[in-house]
Amino acid sequence: MPELITPQGEHSISAILFDKDGTLPQFISLWGSWGECFLEQFTRQLAKRGLEFPVQHRASLLGTVHDARGRITGYDRNGPLAMGTMSDLYAILSWQGYLLGLSWAESMELVELCRQEADALLERSRPVLPLPGLLPFLDQCAASGIALAVVTADETAAAENHLRWLGIRGYFSAVIGTDQVERGKPFPDMALLACERLGVQPAEAAVIGDTNGDMRMAKAAGAAVAVGIAGTASAAADRGITSTAGTVVDAGVTSSADPVAGITNAVDAAAYGGITKAVDTAGYGGITNTVNTAEHGRITKAVDTAAAGYLLPDADSIVQSYAELSIGRKAR
Repeated sequence: MPELITPQGEHSISAILFDKDGTLPQFISLWGSWGECFLEQFTRQLAKRGLEFPVQHRASLLGTVHDARGRITGYDRNGPLAMGTMSDLYAILSWQGYLLGLSWAESMELVELCRQEADALLERSRPVLPLPGLLPFLDQCAASGIALAVVTADETAAAENHLRWLGIRGYFSAVIGTDQVERGKPFPDMALLACERLGVQPAEAAVIGDTNGDMRMAKAAGAAVAVGIAGTASAAADRGITSTAGTVVDAGVTSSADPVAGITNAVDAAAYGGITKAVDTAGYGGITNTVNTAEHGRITKAVDTAAAGYLLPDADSIVQSYAELSIGRKAR
């Protein structure tokens, strides 16, 4: 039986179930474009009706990070855009319209109009880019006879399109969108249906994804292993925090964490050269020993090492990219 080789160990498998967004195509290239168009249209349509979409709500609605020009530059991996179904997103936006004074029917119609515009933009521009190392890894899987499927919170028809735009649809024997099951992630329904379509037992399948919803789905389905793709994102970046430890130099520690994170005096122990559990006061939970890698009292990115565990606490293995994964075959 083939083996999925990860930095944390080797796992005998006969199938791999991939999440789509953020796992196959890069998330921001696709959904950043869609989200920007949707929110721009939403704002414009509200203005036509004499209503103003509060600027402070734009990021919190879908779980996105915006720059000064309003462009989406990051996202919360545990937020609605990353983990929710399309129906979830439409309901969130419809609720916002309702709060601003539209009837529920009017709000739903407005959201549908914005959806059509955003979908049309994607169809024209097809802004999809594969994650680094993805294509060689898929080739390894195909050469080893591993059955592959996609399990996505997106709708099946849209997922099929995105895979074709990437040129990778042929690798997958099944594509399971959230419209094919009663319950989406983190419930096991999609993983179980994918295994059924592939003709394998869940215990023979690995799940690869970029959110903890993927990891929890894998656990609930009884998958052999749940692998999290952490990429270059950090807990700080996904929270829109950019200056987590910029002022930490040598043993003089001041203002070591962005106040957005609620971290104060987080690395005072560094003044004595003993740096342990530096951001336990962050309140995120599960973050310990985050700056033990500091050398000679110099800290550069104090929160980055905590990011993967914070974002994907239920993963069996966490990698930055597909370059850390490979397929082998167990010797008899």
